[in-house]
Amino acid sequence: MNGDLKDRSDVALLVEEFYRRAFADPLIGPIFTHIAKMDLVRHLPIMCDFWETVLFSAGLYRRNALQMHLVLNARFPLQQEHFERWLTLWAANVDEHFAGEKADLAKIQATRIAGSIHRRLEGRSGSDFETLKPRRAREEESADARGI
Repeated sequence: MNGDLKDRSDVALLVEEFYRRAFADPLIGPIFTHIAKMDLVRHLPIMCDFWETVLFSAGLYRRNALQMHLVLNARFPLQQEHFERWLTLWAANVDEHFAGEKADLAKIQATRIAGSIHRRLEGRSGSDFETLKPRRAREEESADARGI
Protein backbone atom coordinates (compact mmCIF):
# COMPACT_ATOMS: atom_id res chain seq x y z
CA MET A 1 0.00 0.00 0.00
CA ASN A 2 1.25 3.48 -0.84
CA GLY A 3 1.78 5.95 1.94
CA ASP A 4 0.25 9.39 2.17
CA LEU A 5 1.75 12.66 0.98
CA LYS A 6 3.97 13.98 3.76
CA ASP A 7 6.22 16.74 2.45
CA ARG A 8 7.64 18.74 -0.45
CA SER A 9 9.42 15.74 -1.96
CA ASP A 10 6.10 13.87 -2.19
CA VAL A 11 4.45 16.91 -3.75
CA ALA A 12 7.31 17.16 -6.25
CA LEU A 13 6.90 13.50 -7.23
CA LEU A 14 3.16 14.00 -7.68
CA VAL A 15 3.50 17.20 -9.72
CA GLU A 16 6.36 15.97 -11.91
CA GLU A 17 4.61 12.71 -12.73
CA PHE A 18 1.34 14.53 -13.43
CA TYR A 19 2.95 16.91 -15.92
CA ARG A 20 4.79 14.03 -17.60
CA ARG A 21 1.39 12.42 -18.21
CA ALA A 22 -0.36 15.67 -19.11
CA PHE A 23 2.27 16.67 -21.67
CA ALA A 24 1.93 13.25 -23.33
CA ASP A 25 -1.88 13.30 -23.33
CA PRO A 26 -3.39 13.72 -26.83
CA LEU A 27 -6.20 16.01 -25.61
CA ILE A 28 -4.54 18.37 -23.14
CA GLY A 29 -0.86 17.86 -23.97
CA PRO A 30 -0.92 20.26 -26.93
CA ILE A 31 -2.47 22.94 -24.72
CA PHE A 32 0.57 22.77 -22.46
CA THR A 33 3.18 22.34 -25.17
CA HIS A 34 1.89 24.29 -28.18
CA ILE A 35 -0.54 26.87 -26.82
CA ALA A 36 0.86 27.75 -23.38
CA LYS A 37 4.37 26.75 -24.48
CA MET A 38 5.01 25.87 -20.87
CA ASP A 39 8.61 25.84 -19.70
CA LEU A 40 8.33 22.84 -17.43
CA VAL A 41 11.66 23.41 -15.67
CA ARG A 42 10.49 26.88 -14.60
CA HIS A 43 6.87 25.83 -13.97
CA LEU A 44 7.43 22.77 -11.75
CA PRO A 45 8.69 24.65 -8.67
CA ILE A 46 5.73 27.05 -8.96
CA MET A 47 3.28 24.15 -9.09
CA CYS A 48 5.03 22.48 -6.17
CA ASP A 49 4.58 25.72 -4.23
CA PHE A 50 0.90 25.73 -5.21
CA TRP A 51 0.20 22.14 -4.16
CA GLU A 52 2.33 22.37 -1.01
CA THR A 53 0.25 25.42 -0.07
CA VAL A 54 -3.03 23.65 -0.88
CA LEU A 55 -2.16 20.45 0.97
CA PHE A 56 -0.01 21.67 3.84
CA SER A 57 -0.93 25.37 4.19
CA ALA A 58 2.69 26.21 3.40
CA GLY A 59 1.91 29.76 2.21
CA LEU A 60 4.41 29.48 -0.64
CA TYR A 61 2.11 30.20 -3.61
CA ARG A 62 1.27 33.88 -4.03
CA ARG A 63 0.30 34.08 -7.69
CA ASN A 64 -3.11 34.32 -9.34
CA ALA A 65 -3.94 30.94 -10.88
CA LEU A 66 -7.17 32.27 -12.36
CA GLN A 67 -5.42 35.09 -14.22
CA MET A 68 -3.06 32.66 -15.91
CA HIS A 69 -5.99 30.54 -17.03
CA LEU A 70 -7.86 33.61 -18.29
CA VAL A 71 -4.89 34.49 -20.51
CA LEU A 72 -4.66 30.92 -21.78
CA ASN A 73 -8.42 30.71 -22.35
CA ALA A 74 -8.30 33.88 -24.48
CA ARG A 75 -5.81 32.13 -26.78
CA PHE A 76 -7.49 28.72 -26.73
CA PRO A 77 -10.96 28.29 -25.19
CA LEU A 78 -10.76 25.66 -22.47
CA GLN A 79 -13.75 23.32 -22.48
CA GLN A 80 -15.31 20.98 -19.93
CA GLU A 81 -13.58 18.01 -21.56
CA HIS A 82 -10.17 19.60 -20.93
CA PHE A 83 -10.92 20.02 -17.22
CA GLU A 84 -12.30 16.49 -17.01
CA ARG A 85 -9.17 15.03 -18.59
CA TRP A 86 -6.96 17.10 -16.28
CA LEU A 87 -8.88 15.73 -13.29
CA THR A 88 -8.79 12.15 -14.58
CA LEU A 89 -5.02 12.29 -15.02
CA TRP A 90 -4.53 14.00 -11.65
CA ALA A 91 -6.67 11.50 -9.72
CA ALA A 92 -5.08 8.47 -11.40
CA ASN A 93 -1.65 9.88 -10.64
CA VAL A 94 -2.52 10.53 -6.98
CA ASP A 95 -4.00 7.03 -6.60
CA GLU A 96 -0.99 5.38 -8.22
CA HIS A 97 1.50 7.01 -5.86
CA PHE A 98 -0.28 7.85 -2.62
CA ALA A 99 -3.13 6.86 -0.32
CA GLY A 100 -4.43 8.61 2.77
CA GLU A 101 -5.93 11.84 4.04
CA LYS A 102 -3.67 14.20 2.07
CA ALA A 103 -4.02 12.11 -1.09
CA ASP A 104 -7.79 12.36 -0.77
CA LEU A 105 -7.46 16.09 -0.15
CA ALA A 106 -5.33 16.44 -3.30
CA LYS A 107 -8.16 14.92 -5.36
CA ILE A 108 -10.92 16.88 -3.62
CA GLN A 109 -9.10 20.19 -3.95
CA ALA A 110 -8.23 19.51 -7.60
CA THR A 111 -11.92 18.94 -8.31
CA ARG A 112 -12.87 22.15 -6.51
CA ILE A 113 -10.15 24.21 -8.18
CA ALA A 114 -10.86 22.89 -11.69
CA GLY A 115 -14.59 23.50 -11.24
CA SER A 116 -14.07 27.00 -9.93
CA ILE A 117 -11.66 27.99 -12.69
CA HIS A 118 -13.92 26.51 -15.37
CA ARG A 119 -16.98 28.35 -14.02
CA ARG A 120 -15.02 31.62 -13.86
CA LEU A 121 -13.78 31.19 -17.44
CA GLU A 122 -17.42 30.88 -18.47
CA GLY A 123 -18.16 34.20 -16.76
CA ARG A 124 -19.99 32.57 -13.86
CA SER A 125 -19.34 32.57 -10.15
CA GLY A 126 -16.46 30.40 -9.04
CA SER A 127 -18.55 29.01 -6.20
CA ASP A 128 -19.88 25.46 -6.10
CA PHE A 129 -22.98 27.02 -4.59
CA GLU A 130 -23.78 29.41 -7.43
CA THR A 131 -27.12 27.69 -8.05
CA LEU A 132 -28.36 28.46 -4.55
CA LYS A 133 -30.59 31.51 -4.59
CA PRO A 134 -32.17 33.59 -1.88
CA ARG A 135 -35.74 32.62 -0.99
CA ARG A 136 -37.18 35.71 -2.70
CA ALA A 137 -35.48 34.87 -6.03
CA ARG A 138 -36.78 31.27 -5.82
CA GLU A 139 -40.30 32.51 -5.07
CA GLU A 140 -40.20 34.94 -8.02
CA GLU A 141 -39.00 32.19 -10.38
CA SER A 142 -41.74 29.89 -9.10
CA ALA A 143 -44.37 32.60 -9.63
CA ASP A 144 -43.05 33.24 -13.15
CA ALA A 145 -43.19 29.53 -13.95
CA ARG A 146 -46.83 29.42 -12.80
CA GLY A 147 -47.65 32.50 -14.88
CA ILE A 148 -48.49 34.67 -11.90
